[in-house]
Formats: sequence, C-alpha cells, structure tokens
Amino acid sequence: MWSLGRGGDDGFFRPLDPAVRVRIVLRAAFSGTYDIVHAQDCISANAVDGRCVRTVHHLDHFTTPEPAACHERAIVEPYAHLCVSRSVADELAAGWGVKAEVIPNGVAYDRFATTDPAARKAWRARLGRYVLTVGGIEPRKGSLDLLEAYALLRARRPDVRLVIAGGETLFDYRAYRASWEARAVELGVAPVVLGPMGEEELPPLVAAADAFAFPSVKEGFGLAAMEALAAGVPLVVRDLPVLREVFGHAARFAATREELADQLGRALTHHDPALGTAGRELAARHTWSEAARRHLDFYRSLS
Repeated sequence: MWSLGRGGDDGFFRPLDPAVRVRIVLRAAFSGTYDIVHAQDCISANAVDGRCVRTVHHLDHFTTPEPAACHERAIVEPYAHLCVSRSVADELAAGWGVKAEVIPNGVAYDRFATTDPAARKAWRARLGRYVLTVGGIEPRKGSLDLLEAYALLRARRPDVRLVIAGGETLFDYRAYRASWEARAVELGVAPVVLGPMGEEELPPLVAAADAFAFPSVKEGFGLAAMEALAAGVPLVVRDLPVLREVFGHAARFAATREELADQLGRALTHHDPALGTAGRELAARHTWSEAARRHLDFYRSLS
C-alpha cells in the first residue's frame, strides 16, 4: 500500500511541493509494489488518475476552473471512499451518490495530555494569557470572524492575546491574508502569528492556552481541536453539524462573531469541570491504533 498524506488542518505542517508529490505518487503507484494507493487529497488522487482509495476529509467549493475540476475528479474517479465523519459522508452521498466508509481520525493523546511543565511555563511567560487557534489564515478557517470576535473580546478582556500557530496555507489566499491584516489594523488589535513550529513546540503551546478557538466554516473532523481537548483546554467551535457530531458535549458552540466572543469569554472566566472531563475522555477514545485497524479491515474488504 502507498499512502500520501495531507498536512492536516494545523496550518504549519508544510506539505511537499505539488509537483514533487505527483512524481512520488506516480513512481510508487506504477512500480507494481503496492496493492492499494490511498490518496488523502485531490492532488494525489489526480496524480494517479483516480486509481485509488480516497479519503474525503471535507468538501470544498472552488470558483476557479482548475481547482474545481481537480476537486471533482478526486471525488468521482476513485473506486472506494472514506470519510472521517458521518456528516461529510452524508454530504458526499447527497451530492455525488458516493457511499463512503466512516473512519474517524485518531489523536496522539499522550503527546498533548502530558506536556513539559517548564515548556508550558515558558509559553505563558512569553505570551501571557491567550486564546489559541491552529491553522492557516484562510476563508475556510473563519480567520476574519475570529479576528472580529477577538476585537469584541479584547474590549472586555484587554489582557488576553489571540495567538495563531501556523498561519500558512496550501492554496493562494494572499488577498484574504492582506484583508485580514488590514482589518486587524482597523480594529486596533495585533494577533500573534507564530508561523511554522517545530514538532515539540506545539503540545506545550496548546496546553498553556486559556482557550482554544476553532471557528472553521468547513471541516471534516477537527483534529487540532481534538488535540486541544486532550490537553484539557476549553474549546469553542463553530456551530456546524459536523462539529456537533464530533465534539458533542465536550465543547462550546458559536454561530456568529458575537457568540464566538461571548463563548470565548465564558471559557476564560467560567471553569467547567464537566466539559474538561468530557473533552479528555472524548480525545482518549480516538486512537490512531483503532484508526489503523479499521483502515486495514477496509483494505481487506476491497480484495
């Protein structure tokens, strides 16, 4: 089997250049070595002309022709499909008549649940109190909504910073990023954008946060948010069916910028032990070993 993974939704794992990825997949797929090619995104699925298993993490709506065509081919051409949530699988069935097996993501629970106290203390000394988000500054991540919500929150809590781990994206959102930066100046706020981070830096950064914001408008699972729950950090997410499905009673939900600011404020000031316990238990149930076992069972079912 050959699997070419995506960067995830963390915004700071930088995937290989698409041209390099295409060459790698083509060499692997046609070498005769692999029984199954498993594509995690539209680029790798297109590279093998759809002759693959495809995990559809979420569904995009592109307005430019080539990305739209790439996205469409990567849905209709693969011979088998997986999704990481039932909500996306139902969307795939309704829009394309494609049946997908649902296998949720796993979480490296111990990596986030048990972090170095000194590293957490160092982040707090550097940043003070902060709301954290992890991912790119882009439309899908609701970055402008979070910025507006932070301005509302800061009017009540001027001691709290907004920190963005990552900030980079695979696609070209330079115009959106410029609008985001201009709006920050207009609002008089200065979020801290950390950029790409090392593997060991992220867990203590997450664990030291006072709250985690996840205002995405499209998601398939929400791995970064699940990692925050593993770290015991209060979580506020966009009120989407898929995030209701995944996070249930372990998160606070917000539909608007005003609600996002309000729920973040509540997370900062009202400790809820029940939410914290529910979050840790939920994250602990999503193991990579179980995800791997279910993938192997799925592969065997195709033979």
